[in-house]
Amino acid sequence: MKQVLTFCMAAVMATGACAQGVEQGDKNAPQFTPAFPNQTRAEAVDSGIALQIEVLAEGLDTPWGVEVLPDGGYLVTERSGSLRIVKNGKVGPPISGTPQVLAQRQGGLLDVALAEDFATSRVIFLTYAKPMEGGMSATAAARAVLSADGISLSDLRDVFVQSPPSPNAMHFGARVVPQGDYLYITTGEHFSTREREYAQDLDKTYGKVVRVTLEGGIAADNPFNSDVWSLGHRNVQGADIRPSDGSLWTLEHGAAGGDELNKIAAGANYGWPVVSYGVNYNGSPIGSGQARHSGFSEPQYYWDPVIAPGGFAFYEGAMFEGWQGNILAASLNPGGLVRLILDGDLVVGEERFFDGDIRVRDVEIDRDGAILILDNSEGRLLRLTPE
Repeated sequence: MKQVLTFCMAAVMATGACAQGVEQGDKNAPQFTPAFPNQTRAEAVDSGIALQIEVLAEGLDTPWGVEVLPDGGYLVTERSGSLRIVKNGKVGPPISGTPQVLAQRQGGLLDVALAEDFATSRVIFLTYAKPMEGGMSATAAARAVLSADGISLSDLRDVFVQSPPSPNAMHFGARVVPQGDYLYITTGEHFSTREREYAQDLDKTYGKVVRVTLEGGIAADNPFNSDVWSLGHRNVQGADIRPSDGSLWTLEHGAAGGDELNKIAAGANYGWPVVSYGVNYNGSPIGSGQARHSGFSEPQYYWDPVIAPGGFAFYEGAMFEGWQGNILAASLNPGGLVRLILDGDLVVGEERFFDGDIRVRDVEIDRDGAILILDNSEGRLLRLTPE
């Protein structure tokens, strides 16, 4: 509580008043209360910053993931299956050698990340909906080498394939985050009432954060002697490493309410579908009908109603003074960019930009500290700077 009061006093000193929570509308699950102060509807913040938009690319086909190339330009995935380089205001042709994808419903070519040694190895990681026999599909992650001229991939091979395959092309999760000798991959539980239960099963990689070696092996110190790192997730579409302490954080979709920001701990169970701060789309209870229960890890923050989160990034850079360590999160519905201010692990403020105006799928930080967002509805790569 001291952290919340300290933040509120700072707001009073800066603006003359302690801000109220972000205006969001009525809750889907008003019967649930937060487990601790500021777990939801934190103080609304107004930084006074207006964002200037520069269009770096347009005409992209449902862009899903973006990565900043160290020597200039950006790698962008299109859900229909193409990987392209955007550079000097031009969208390059599809890079050859990408995996075959199931481009149906929520499936397709999804995230992209650079290996930490990309400057010398040229290794990248991709996630995608892998087509399987009988019309089935699965979240998969592959590694490949990007040619020096940026026109082709070589040595493409899977390092993870979700099991079992699913008949439902929904809830793939699919963020990929390299850290040191390991790779974190997020998955979804494919949406159906039957399959959502698999998020609690350790023998299935549905609704999990997976951790493998960079070559796809099981890490020796994983908590369950498998590739599972954490469980009890619904559809994790955001993931990033916090620079200050190296911890992994994720964003996942709830149903009607219950979108979550989680700090991931090895072996932790985040509760889906037994507990949730939301309800089913028809208003019926989820699982036990409770928001929390002993044995399940609490989200650091949740939204009701939802923001429908995509990717996010911890801000690093000098362009936005005072934003270092903040979370910048994509919102697909109502749409926009969501800024979360942290005090330790506690969210103490929330600010929204382009609320309801831009359907944002991914967020990255450019080399100079500008903010990059993928406009999913208009097929654009946008660069944001202070006016």
